[in-house]
Amino acid sequence: MAEQTVQAVARVTHQCTIGRPVSVSGVGLHTGLAATLTFQPAAADTGVVFVRVDLPDRPRVRAHASALLASAHAPRRTAVANGRAEVHTIEHAMAALWGLGIDNVQMDITGEELPGLDGSAQPFVTALQSAGIVAQDSPRRVFAVKEPIWLDSDDAAIAVLPHTDFRVSYTLSYDHPLLKAQFVSFHANGTETFEHLAPARTFCLEQEAEELQKRGLGKGATYDNTLVVGNGGVIRNRLRFEDEFVRHKILDLLGDFYLLGEHLKAHVIALKSGHALNLRVVEKLYAAMERAKSSAIRSAAPHVFPGPTLDITMIQRILPHRYPFLLVDRIVELVEDRRAVGIKNVTANEQFFQGHFPGRPVMPGVLLIEAMAQVGGVLILNKQENFGKYVYFMSADKVKFRQAVVPGDQLVLTAEVERFRGKTGFVQTTATVEGKVVAEAQLGFALVEG
Repeated sequence: MAEQTVQAVARVTHQCTIGRPVSVSGVGLHTGLAATLTFQPAAADTGVVFVRVDLPDRPRVRAHASALLASAHAPRRTAVANGRAEVHTIEHAMAALWGLGIDNVQMDITGEELPGLDGSAQPFVTALQSAGIVAQDSPRRVFAVKEPIWLDSDDAAIAVLPHTDFRVSYTLSYDHPLLKAQFVSFHANGTETFEHLAPARTFCLEQEAEELQKRGLGKGATYDNTLVVGNGGVIRNRLRFEDEFVRHKILDLLGDFYLLGEHLKAHVIALKSGHALNLRVVEKLYAAMERAKSSAIRSAAPHVFPGPTLDITMIQRILPHRYPFLLVDRIVELVEDRRAVGIKNVTANEQFFQGHFPGRPVMPGVLLIEAMAQVGGVLILNKQENFGKYVYFMSADKVKFRQAVVPGDQLVLTAEVERFRGKTGFVQTTATVEGKVVAEAQLGFALVEG
């Protein structure tokens, strides 16, 4: 795989799938059972999904952080489950998908464990490249880490720091002459490319191999698909890279982190980490992603409506809000990057009137601000380059409430861009009833990658 392939992962703005089905077959590293894995093209926003075609009803299992099987039930590997089915040792295939920038794929599997093949990601990469990679219409999902995350366990540790791109720096250090102080820093747009990671094979110490087999693991491991390190060196095999061990550790980490379902902008610094610690960090990152998204709005579908008017159906394709929190009925004016005007008809059966001064119903001031912010959201999100991004309501300044809004009023909500530079901007908003200003505010927004 050429260097530009990996660099494209960071540069490409749209999701990708594969052009046609392609299969690989082999035995699982731990179960020793034969299985065939068939990669199938998938629609945009599908993500990565396994289908257990060997089981009744062909249960689907997401390759996602929300479906992780606890490490205690799947030692020394990464596995996902849905309550009805499990899929094990998925990390090398997941790393291959990350390296090729494949966002959406269905993987039909005829057993519980993926084929181990040669113990690296390279056979998966070769198969996927032969199927071709196809760009899709939907924007790629990218999560930019905003705050540091840190976890440690015994003498292993991982820190995830904010970064403008994606980078992994890994230090390996075992109490063994061949495995001391190996370090690689892999940068998606740097000179160290995925081509130099994909062929790196899984490994274990000779004494570990004996213990694993006593525990019923490693039944499919051989000296060909696993680097077994003895006191005198690698047994019955040769290294593909002088530092193949640390390269494989990064490969595993990439596969584990791709379970987030999105590409990352972060610098991951790892010391002696394995799957168990990787997946604990993935769970923390997933929780951070969910928190971030819960406080933002994102366009519901990739469509641009030229205006100047938008009905409720069009508004719902831009904003994710729904009753009772969708507070805009119609957009009657829309000038891109400049101005939007919306209408909200305030009726007596609004839910908030049931508890907000029911004897003398008045629309809450905070909902007036929300209604103005939603018109501002339409103005910002109804642009092709902003689809897939999140808009955070950042600030509300110069807020003034001048008159009560009651049932029967028709709110005219105006949002005008004051300034928008880079990823932050300010919109001046007003709400009027019969030409009189009832509320106004300067609202700040921030745009971030979805």
